[in-house]
Amino acid sequence: MINNKIQHKYHLVNPSPWPFFCSIALFCVAIAFVMFMHNKSFAGILLTLSACGVVFVLFSWWQDVIKEGKDEKAHTNVVSSGLKYGVALFILSEIVFFAVFFASFFKASLDPVHILDNSLWPTLKSSWPPEGIATLDPWNIPFLNTLVLLLSGTTVTWAHYSLIENDQQNLIRALLITVLLGVFFTLLQIYEYHHATFKFKDGIYPSNFYMATGFHGFHVIVGTIFLFICYLRAKAGHFTKNLGHLGFEFAAWYWHFVDVVWLFLFTFVYVLGR
Repeated sequence: MINNKIQHKYHLVNPSPWPFFCSIALFCVAIAFVMFMHNKSFAGILLTLSACGVVFVLFSWWQDVIKEGKDEKAHTNVVSSGLKYGVALFILSEIVFFAVFFASFFKASLDPVHILDNSLWPTLKSSWPPEGIATLDPWNIPFLNTLVLLLSGTTVTWAHYSLIENDQQNLIRALLITVLLGVFFTLLQIYEYHHATFKFKDGIYPSNFYMATGFHGFHVIVGTIFLFICYLRAKAGHFTKNLGHLGFEFAAWYWHFVDVVWLFLFTFVYVLGR
């Protein structure tokens, strides 16, 4: 009997419903968020359900990706190379995303203006930070958070080298420490926001500050979840030389990106932005 199965290094993905359901869930999130901003009834409930739907779809989708690599051995060298390029481009898009916030902050700080009421001239030179804004001390919680993220960068590197040496015990230990440091960073940032003397709507400085640091905090949460999944997979024995470790490698890339962005935030927003 002739074997018609084509042998090649590329991965032909099986039909999957998750891209379709993900687009529907994200569309619902967008609609619910607009309704929430306009104080519509049941918008909060719809937004919560839509967000849960996104989480469920992504969990199911990535579970299939893990299965493809671990059980089906679909992540060949060629496929792995393509996935690496994809993640690298994704991180590049994230760099551009944060560059917009830095550009906005630099524009506001280098050319500070404020709005004039009932005047033909819409703006007038102002000071930076604006009057009435008590900026945060960068050498208090922000500096501590800097040390926390730098330490987490070393522990995730420790985990990577442990994986290369097939040292499963130190791999699991280092991943757990990294996840705990990520949680600690988030708790410190929540404490900082709670005790800040300015709110999001108090002017151009608070808006830029909370947008830049808040989105970074969101990325820290995403990275922490990413590494926590890697921790669970490491405990299950998924990361070995024979099985590959693309998932962990991408999590490490993402975490180092988060570290570097924070160094720029600490330098230009917290220290020089005062």
